Amino acid sequence: MAALRRAIGVRRVGHTGTLDPFASGLLVMLVGRATRLAQFLVGLTKRYRGIIRLGTTTDSGDPTGVVIATSDAWRTLASDDIRQAMAQFTGLLSQRPPALSAKKVNGQRAYRLARRGESPDLPAQDVEVFSFTLTERNGVDVGFDTLVSSGTYIRSLARDLGDALGCGAHLAELRRTAVGSFDIIDALPVKEVSRDCVLPPRKAVAHLHAVEVGATDRESICHGRVISSPRPLSGSVAIVNSEELIAVADASGTELKPFVVLAG
Repeated sequence: MAALRRAIGVRRVGHTGTLDPFASGLLVMLVGRATRLAQFLVGLTKRYRGIIRLGTTTDSGDPTGVVIATSDAWRTLASDDIRQAMAQFTGLLSQRPPALSAKKVNGQRAYRLARRGESPDLPAQDVEVFSFTLTERNGVDVGFDTLVSSGTYIRSLARDLGDALGCGAHLAELRRTAVGSFDIIDALPVKEVSRDCVLPPRKAVAHLHAVEVGATDRESICHGRVISSPRPLSGSVAIVNSEELIAVADASGTELKPFVVLAG
């Protein structure tokens, strides 16, 4: 965050979802007034590539944890066995978060409770795994690609796959390759970022329905006034004037009520 502030000369910087310390990849950042758009990005789908290591289970579900179990049962597994097991973890799932997660239990982070020797009771949560595919197999290491809903723990996916295969497993490597329509192909390392690289705020909410308005409605929106929609709509709508994002409004029928105004 500090490096990005220095690179673009803007103090107000925010992210739309952290990565685990051992992971790498795409992190969508918002700067200036656009930080107010974070709420519209946190729920976007996420794509990952990584390696699941069979035969070794850790308390954290990743390589930073303590090994709690090992098994040689992976030796009898063919790639087709792994593919069939992975297919069980697609669609709507009830997923139990890792014990060493940032989830709060009675106001305290689960990982802090776990490191004190307690067993935090973390209820399962509903997630969706749109795809979970085997990309390569190298002994204990299973390469994969997955597209998941926001809130899905890939560490839990690795843990549950290991349980289903009967050999245990942990997530050995992880790289986030996409967030919604944002792809890592278009990303830059922080050291290469400059003010000229910052995309217009419109890109952040490209997934929202857009309503183009003229000068009069633009003025009304900038003062927080409700305007009329050209047709009935519902939910969050991007208000645009000449490709500039003016605001995000709450649409109800033919009324558009601005609740995040970016233009002055």
